Amino acid sequence: MVSLDGETLKSALTLDLADGRASEIYIGSDYLQNPELKSELALSSRVAAISNERVASLYGGVISNLAADHEMILIGDGEQYKSLDTYSTVIDQLIESRFNRDVVIVALGGGVVGDLAGFVAATYQRGVRLIQIPTTLLAQVDSAIGGKTAVNHASGKNLIGAFYQPETVLIDTAVLASLPEDIFIEGLAEVIKYGVIYDAAFFEWLEDNSQSVLAREPEALQFIVRRSCEIKAEVVASDEREQNRRAILNFGHTFGHALEAETRYGELLHGQAVSIGMVMAADLALREDLCDTRTTQRIRNIVKAYGLPYEAPKVDKDRMLASMAMDKKVVHGKLRFVLPESIGKVVLTGEYDPKNLEATLSA
Repeated sequence: MVSLDGETLKSALTLDLADGRASEIYIGSDYLQNPELKSELALSSRVAAISNERVASLYGGVISNLAADHEMILIGDGEQYKSLDTYSTVIDQLIESRFNRDVVIVALGGGVVGDLAGFVAATYQRGVRLIQIPTTLLAQVDSAIGGKTAVNHASGKNLIGAFYQPETVLIDTAVLASLPEDIFIEGLAEVIKYGVIYDAAFFEWLEDNSQSVLAREPEALQFIVRRSCEIKAEVVASDEREQNRRAILNFGHTFGHALEAETRYGELLHGQAVSIGMVMAADLALREDLCDTRTTQRIRNIVKAYGLPYEAPKVDKDRMLASMAMDKKVVHGKLRFVLPESIGKVVLTGEYDPKNLEATLSA
């Protein structure tokens, strides 16, 4: 528990996992600079914080609160830096600084930082402690939670990685006020995703409250972050290593990851690719008679309402199919999709008419 202004901020969520493991998820506002964080999190070891220059300039002070003995390792800003080359550079720095197995890796940044730092923590000296401090909406509601860590390969996104849970996730929604508009909005794609796959009432709330969310009203941000984290924690707890149910969290990602790869991780932000991917998945579901026109229209409309893209850039259809063939949801040579049946309910299926898939890609 962390004391804040005379009150006690309890862990908002506990993600209970197998073998007695758990991730504690704190969700609050304006508490990252709290000097009591260090004692409450019991960080007596050296800390290696992985961040980028912009985030470190804004929030690097939190690392001093966590540990007196710390080192900041900065990586480039952008999806192209989520690579084996960057991973190797970070490992080299850890070794040169003589960090041992008692090091605590702290990821301070967005999804790229969190994914890369998590993979470093999972593999450095066979696994060291990990704390996630996500500073973008996308990271707060998605990538910092659940233990997926990875780097990209030229053949596809997140092809090299590991499942490795953070012991603590510190989410301060006040940092969202400093985000550039496009970075804030891309995170809303993952928020919308939770409504489609799990919670129709949450989706309806998002439909009715777009102005409050886009204005970044504090109460609205607290609500969407907490509800998103609740949903992800519930799904991950039931299927940590994505053997079945957890795959629903990939709604929009099969198309989206292929779009990112085919645009060389430079034209689309991840959330933008996911928003387009959700619209494409809804289109495929409609062609497969899994859902009705109103469902697909509501998905398209909410994407538009939040300023997210809904039409794919021009990419070669055959190259898209080749990229999707490398997707991690391919099982026994069959590509599987998460497709909506209605708002709040999706199905994971590898049974679809290839002509319908080609029609969706062509459209």
